[in-house]
Amino acid sequence: MPDEALRTIAAPFVAVGPSGVAIRTRIKGLTPDDDEVLRLVGAHLGSLASKDLKRRCAEGLEHSADTWAGRKRALTDESSSRWAGSITKATHDQWALSRRAQLAHIHSLEAGIKTIAHRLSLPVGEKGTKRAPGGYRTRQEWFQKSRRLHLLEDRLERERADHDRARVRVVRGGKRLLHTRHHLEAAQLTEHAWRRRWEASRWFLKADGESGKRFGNETIRVIPDGTVSIKLPVPLAHLANAPHGRYVLAATTVFHHRSDEWADRITTNRSVAYRIHYDTDRSRWYLSASWTIPPVTTVPLSHAREGGLISVDTNADHLAAWRLDAHGNPCGQPRRFFYDLSGTADHRDAQVRHALIRLLHWAKRHGLSIAVEDLDFAADKTREKHGRRKRFRQVISGMPVSKLRARLVSMAAELGVTIVAVDPAYTSRWGAQHWHKPLTNKSRKTSRHDAASIAIGRRALGHRIRRRTAPPPHDQSDRMGHRTAQAGHGTPGREGTRPRILGPRTRSTGTRRGANAGDQDAQHRSERPTEPVQPMLSP
Repeated sequence: MPDEALRTIAAPFVAVGPSGVAIRTRIKGLTPDDDEVLRLVGAHLGSLASKDLKRRCAEGLEHSADTWAGRKRALTDESSSRWAGSITKATHDQWALSRRAQLAHIHSLEAGIKTIAHRLSLPVGEKGTKRAPGGYRTRQEWFQKSRRLHLLEDRLERERADHDRARVRVVRGGKRLLHTRHHLEAAQLTEHAWRRRWEASRWFLKADGESGKRFGNETIRVIPDGTVSIKLPVPLAHLANAPHGRYVLAATTVFHHRSDEWADRITTNRSVAYRIHYDTDRSRWYLSASWTIPPVTTVPLSHAREGGLISVDTNADHLAAWRLDAHGNPCGQPRRFFYDLSGTADHRDAQVRHALIRLLHWAKRHGLSIAVEDLDFAADKTREKHGRRKRFRQVISGMPVSKLRARLVSMAAELGVTIVAVDPAYTSRWGAQHWHKPLTNKSRKTSRHDAASIAIGRRALGHRIRRRTAPPPHDQSDRMGHRTAQAGHGTPGREGTRPRILGPRTRSTGTRRGANAGDQDAQHRSERPTEPVQPMLSP
């Protein structure tokens, strides 16, 4: 491939650690009165959140601090000032997320239109290459894609118009759950079960923390012994069973994970945000606590490269990892950490966590960093890019790229393992080209994913992916070939032959030692007579 066809490859960098912590526990032992109060508070605040989101979407780009303050005052009359602050903050976060999703959808439509237009411009039946798709196979497929092109162009025009007017389409509770109402048999749900799930997803029981206040939160308060109390909204103040319009739950909670960190925060009155949510499938109430943490101090890239690292290639069903030394040479055998992404979301999350923790323990044991690709398949998930390769599109869509990356960074920060992110450009192709065949032998079968992991690690170490050419087998002294020792890009003569070392060419006698130490060339000359030659006398 010519150099002008290659895209610019970004430099590797050390990934920044997480900025927040979230833990969850179950609220056990709730009485029927507690359950009823939680449902009433959640439904009332959920209706206020829906109205506030509607007003925010109607404002569009006209939003300002004054309009925000007006919305907050209107919500305060029906709840409280702190509940109003939590609702408006959640509204702004959801509106901003919808704007980002809208822009991503526009980019996806543009990519699909570009691909279809390119394929329609080619003759029917023309074969494509690895870098560009070819024409459509039949005239019928060409006709159907021409109609789809007009459909996508209409959608793109509408989305651009909505984006220019800052108009977003948001569904509290989720669009997927909303559409499930029309396919209850396929979802194996009854109308009553769907209604319970829909209402629970639209409840609002989330309160932001506030430093300096008692136990870090005045709205939803959890004291060290696990007692939970809630500040009731004004219309529901008559349900209070404690002073100052509060309702204390009969149940207590215990955080099993990070309990010491949580206790340290609430005893020093540092902010902790809480969220109470209901699981309709299990009929259980849960409490989540979250707080921000100082950014984890990242080590310099040069320090992360010391002693080599462990390079990882992310795949649809496993992580292919290989340990590299500081020179970019693979050490030992490749390792694979498998996971199964079929089944429920909880099962998939558990599989990903189990694979990551085995990888991190391996890196921690050897004191090495981990190199991963900075993947983003947002533009490659469109079905227009890969044509009829449905299986390949499913593989790309099924890879837990963002979730795996986020979990890896957060889990690595807890164990003190450094994560180095590299540009994924051409790692699979060049890894297979330069490392797949040389590392395959009778006792070891190297896969393309293992070769790609080596390419990732060499890029993270600052080396070229290309494997150095060894000297000819009949002359391993490097007299006719290049040196195999690794050297930096700026080292003079790194591609030249090895310089001649003066001294005897024997392993038994060191330099400047032995009988010929004074004359290094004596062994190459003929022996001289031991007695001097008598001169001839003239007659």
